[in-house]
Amino acid sequence: MASEFDALQRQHTWSLVPPCSDQNLVGCRWVYKIKRNADGSVARYKARLVAKGFHQKAGVDFDETFSPVVKPPTVRIILSLAHPSQVCKLHKSLYGLKQAPRAWFERFTSHLLTLGFTASLADASLFVLHHGSTTVYLLLYVDDIIITGNNSTAISDIVSQLSAVFELKDLGLLRYFLGLQIDYKKVGLFVHQHKYVSDLLHKFQMSDCKTAPTPIATTPPLSTDHDDALSDPTPFRSLVGALQYATFTRPDIAFAVNRVCPLALTAFTDADWAGDPSDRRSTSGIIVFLGHNPITWLAKKQHTVSRSSTKAEYRSLATGAAELAWIRQVLCDLKLFLPSAPLIWCDNTSALALASNPVFHGRTKHIEVDYHFVREKVVRDDLLLQFISTHDQLADIFTKALPSTRFLQLCSKLMVCSTDHQFEGG
Repeated sequence: MASEFDALQRQHTWSLVPPCSDQNLVGCRWVYKIKRNADGSVARYKARLVAKGFHQKAGVDFDETFSPVVKPPTVRIILSLAHPSQVCKLHKSLYGLKQAPRAWFERFTSHLLTLGFTASLADASLFVLHHGSTTVYLLLYVDDIIITGNNSTAISDIVSQLSAVFELKDLGLLRYFLGLQIDYKKVGLFVHQHKYVSDLLHKFQMSDCKTAPTPIATTPPLSTDHDDALSDPTPFRSLVGALQYATFTRPDIAFAVNRVCPLALTAFTDADWAGDPSDRRSTSGIIVFLGHNPITWLAKKQHTVSRSSTKAEYRSLATGAAELAWIRQVLCDLKLFLPSAPLIWCDNTSALALASNPVFHGRTKHIEVDYHFVREKVVRDDLLLQFISTHDQLADIFTKALPSTRFLQLCSKLMVCSTDHQFEGG
């Protein structure tokens, strides 16, 4: 605690001023952690003075909080290019404030630029220094730093320059980084996650399980059609999520891990044709599921009057397709890829026919061209459409007022657990 406090004071992290009644005061507390080596032994005991960021108010105490972190492929690339003189550095700063990671990233990267580093266009956390025949790479992951290059003297000079401005702790040759273990061989580096996987097996009581020659059996194929659902799927989801990180160094299990946690993107779209008696505009209803979890839903009055129920349903179908396209892009940005095209369930056969049958031109001229991108997505196999009965149409709850029996039935299917509450009329 004493060394941490002294370091914060040397960095002039704060200055004492009288409190003001119109300011939001944020408290702090000490947090303790044991840092371990790759073999599990205790490396050191750490103490951090952490601000109570949950007392902060958005727009008052902070605005932007996002801070870039290095991408896994970038780490692999740098380790592939790493020189034996590489070192890993740790910067100690004040944690807890919501904007602390972003403030630290901006301060540190700004100083790197003054030292001659340039930021990578592909990864904002990768910095490169070229000077004559000297090349130095620097990776920044929050407050963990990897430095490697072809000139040990240049690396030492950079470390000295950074140490003059920031509190750094030289951990020597890179041995352990973000759960990755690095072993030095005559032919290069060997990166593995033996400790991570061992801890995972111990956590889920699988240390004594028998080994298998392949990560997934060829028969029988995995299916989601079985009725033997887990009573509590939380441990399974936790294990699969942890295994996702294990694929960092194990590409051979990537297919098996993603096979047991397939991302299925499904939508239900519906419309109440001319349901508003004041202007006869229709109401669109949409709900999107990622797996079994509803992630977005919409009940919105359409902007124009539809001349037929088919047009009203097609408008809802198009809105649902646009929403799925956006969600799919978000998943791609998260490096999560769908095993199959998204599926939309619609209870109007005419609207489904319009999306796949180009013969209906004469009947569809009154439908705006913008909505025909649905047909294009269907032709390209970017979208699947299926018929569902009105009785099973979950989006029905977003389009109109329903009798209590029907309303409660759909609520149960939407995983809305509100049976302990009742609505009271005024």
